[in-house]
Amino acid sequence: MNFIVNYRNFIPIKIGLERCGYVVHENLWRPTQAELDDCHGYLICMYDAIKRPDRILGLKRRLKAAGVPLIGWNRDGPWNKGEKPWRLVLLKSLNILDIYASHTLQAAKGFAPVVLYLPNAAWVDSYNLAGASLAAMRDHAWYAYDVSFIGNFKAEKHPEFRPRADFLSEVYRRLSPLNLRFYFKNGAGMSKPEQVAVIQKSRINLNFGAACDDGLEKSWGLPERCFGVPACGGFLLSEERGHAKDSFVPGEEWVCFSDIDDCVAKIKYYLAHPDEARQIAERAYKRIIQEHTYEHRAKTLIQAAYNWRNKKLNRDSGDERQLILR
Repeated sequence: MNFIVNYRNFIPIKIGLERCGYVVHENLWRPTQAELDDCHGYLICMYDAIKRPDRILGLKRRLKAAGVPLIGWNRDGPWNKGEKPWRLVLLKSLNILDIYASHTLQAAKGFAPVVLYLPNAAWVDSYNLAGASLAAMRDHAWYAYDVSFIGNFKAEKHPEFRPRADFLSEVYRRLSPLNLRFYFKNGAGMSKPEQVAVIQKSRINLNFGAACDDGLEKSWGLPERCFGVPACGGFLLSEERGHAKDSFVPGEEWVCFSDIDDCVAKIKYYLAHPDEARQIAERAYKRIIQEHTYEHRAKTLIQAAYNWRNKKLNRDSGDERQLILR
């Protein structure tokens, strides 16, 4: 079984598909017939489809002839990496994509006949318990930090992260009189094992802002941090995200804040109630392992591609009935 991935060498989804039994071919604009034989789907970064409509039209013709669905994956909606509106309109008008997959369902209509909610996930090869245990993290003496954030907040180089930098600065200002142990650092200079160690040694890991928010409306989608932190066993305190309820049980596996006042209040609350925080973190960890790895996302893509091919087969034969999978 083959699957073609043209997604700028995004390793986690490639590994996820391989673990589902697929041979993955990468970055093929002109796949050979041998590569299209027994090919179940072609996954492409939506922005490559936007920028090269001439190239994608040729690819589409080959895939259509081979009965292979073209799946566009958008991990930056609704900001769409700042693409010009006319490019988005063109992509919709060309009717190229068979399936539009996105981490947010905002403004998702029109890109393809099938819309698939495909959130980010935890890359558990890198973000995991790393030899630690959930039981060890119940010990109050385990922790080196009270409040942490690892990520880009260098607003002088990346203006889209100015709100994040200002927010973290205000959190620090309001809570510094309590002599808490803070760890706010740009993750670009840290190895993944170093990041995991900080997550696990932090009583509260914050999430605020994402590059996909750099537009008129904050994305409903969850950044990878929202899956990676609990995958390491860490307790996550996040800003509100519209799709959180679609991935976690609010209050049991997910805790969010509405504004800076609410954030500060909840930091104080969970620092004063560490056992409650750990119960939430452990439930979130279990949810990640059960539903939110990139192998799970690969299975979602595989199922969507199967459903598309089955529907096409029925349509071509004049039978519009759909197979019900058990």
